[in-house]
Amino acid sequence: MTEGQGRVTLWGVEVFLATAEEGAISAAARRLGVSPSAVSQQLSSLETALGTVLLDRGARPMTMTPAGTMFRRHAQVMLNAEAEARAELALSDLSGLTTLRLGMIEDLDAEVTPQLLAELAGALKGCRFLLETGASHHLLERLSTRALDIVVAADSSLDMAEGWREVHPVLTEPFLAIAPKGLRDFASLPLIQYTSRHLMGRQIAAHLARQNIRIGTRFELDSYTPILAMVAGGAGWSILTPLALHQAARFRDAVDLHPLPFEPLGRTLSLHARAGVLRDMPGEVAQRLRRLLQAQVVDPAQATWPWLGASLKVL
Repeated sequence: MTEGQGRVTLWGVEVFLATAEEGAISAAARRLGVSPSAVSQQLSSLETALGTVLLDRGARPMTMTPAGTMFRRHAQVMLNAEAEARAELALSDLSGLTTLRLGMIEDLDAEVTPQLLAELAGALKGCRFLLETGASHHLLERLSTRALDIVVAADSSLDMAEGWREVHPVLTEPFLAIAPKGLRDFASLPLIQYTSRHLMGRQIAAHLARQNIRIGTRFELDSYTPILAMVAGGAGWSILTPLALHQAARFRDAVDLHPLPFEPLGRTLSLHARAGVLRDMPGEVAQRLRRLLQAQVVDPAQATWPWLGASLKVL
């Protein structure tokens, strides 16, 4: 290295990957939680250290140069090795981990996620936790771009076909018809549909389409609380899972659950992590999560609605 050159740092490598993936310095800055000037400075320092230009800043969106494309492969290996080293240096109870970026679907916000964080905090005394909640597809995108370490999300057939991550199934649950209390002829009401902008809504819509079922829909909402409030008020019926009632528990006594009046449909929730990076850690977190789901979700639901049977169970 010549006297005028700097050093390649892991932070600089992470900034480069974020910028290459986001296509803009401002977007990379938002993702990393730093200022655009800090991102620009790190990129310049990295290019100086390597003696080549990695990004074409004049392009919109910003694109990699041939040298940047070549370096990106090495950069991903470097950051994977760093993450693996952190995990390997941690003790078997994970007590040596310093930061864990966890993504959880909103369905588990009510009780499961807080209790999981409390347990992990007890095991990881010096760890800083960064929690992000959201829709499954958004969290899985964040995992793929290295913005999250571990994600709990709903599976899809496309997800399972991807080989870049390890998947630990934790729960299977059925889709159910949620109707106003005491109303048997709920099919005469309009369907209050969960938004097709999210994976669950798309799964429901595809299931109905496969069976050639057309149901009148007046409302399409993206939150369990208003859906269940409208169902409780008699405005319609909906197709949701037991976790929806766990998330919006105050409506549990104001609605009735029924099997779907057509072919059954279910989904699986799994813990996802980048394959081989965190060693045994994802499996251990998944095991903690299964125990919490059994106690907080499955056992109470089975006691209230025993007819659910094995359609709702931890895996």
